[in-house]
Amino acid sequence: MEASLKDQQETFLKRHFLMAMPGLRDPNFSQTVTCICEHSSMGAFGLIINRLHPLVTAKALFDEFNLAYREELGATPVYWGGPVHEGEVFILHGPPLEWERSLLIASTLSMSNTLDLLKAIAREEGPSSFLIALGCAGWGPGQLEAEIKANAWMTGPIEERILFDTPVEKRWEEAMKRIGIDPSLLAGTAGHA
Repeated sequence: MEASLKDQQETFLKRHFLMAMPGLRDPNFSQTVTCICEHSSMGAFGLIINRLHPLVTAKALFDEFNLAYREELGATPVYWGGPVHEGEVFILHGPPLEWERSLLIASTLSMSNTLDLLKAIAREEGPSSFLIALGCAGWGPGQLEAEIKANAWMTGPIEERILFDTPVEKRWEEAMKRIGIDPSLLAGTAGHA
């Protein structure tokens, strides 16, 4: 029994990127890279890391919470993390990782959606690497697994270089290349072997 639980846990995709395949027609996820923060038999949760929010920057969030900040910091982009909980703030970040109710994703990566971290970022006392998002992506039990079997997604390990250092418009392409796929060779639909 214990071995089967371990095998099942190894198939879950926490600490992975999901890269949308060209045939994925849902406009919410077309050509996206999603960082999977949690995945279990109960479902999956992640944040899209390559879509900037069209209307919001950090200034709007800092102002909404009455946080003092340096003017330049207000220009920090905010990402559209997905179509679920679009009014909630989620922050993917590197060390330090210990913030209120942080979810540890990997040894050097956490996710938080609490005000203490946003306050620290505004004061420039938070992590040096972070990504602020509004909204998230979520899948019910078995939903993500079914979408992967239907060739909607490719998966690969999270790479913090892509997450924090790669230009937003290059993240999908770089994540695909990281798993050995040339994005220019992908067709709009995938076949089944």
